[in-house]
Amino acid sequence: MNGRTRLVESEDRWLLPYRDMQVVQIRVSYQLTLVLDGAQVDMETEALLTDGPLTAPGAVPVRLIPEHQEVAPALSLFGAKILSSVVFKTGALRLVFSTGAHLNVKPHPRYESWGATGPGSLRLIGQPGGGVAVWP
Repeated sequence: MNGRTRLVESEDRWLLPYRDMQVVQIRVSYQLTLVLDGAQVDMETEALLTDGPLTAPGAVPVRLIPEHQEVAPALSLFGAKILSSVVFKTGALRLVFSTGAHLNVKPHPRYESWGATGPGSLRLIGQPGGGVAVWP
């Protein structure tokens, strides 16, 4: 782990302390789980995976739909390190990986869209309709 174990808050977002954590396991059920060496991120609704940012010229987002186990492209994240992990106060989650991949999860109107746990007791959940619940 990188030694940073707390959230860094700004006006519209939090930076998760996941920088340099590696994806050491990927689990699939009705959610897609990225197990990091020190934390865990669960995606329960549709996510978009791109090679580079969504706004990059020629970016082709791949839809990941955990409830249907349509997540095979996410297997490419195994072994990747996280370069940036941002939770927006709107309820969106963005992870940027050492491979150049970006994973984006938007809030869902009816369901929790994602959850992040660790390190330690840190826990965040993307709430239905937007917003974030935070337990430091």
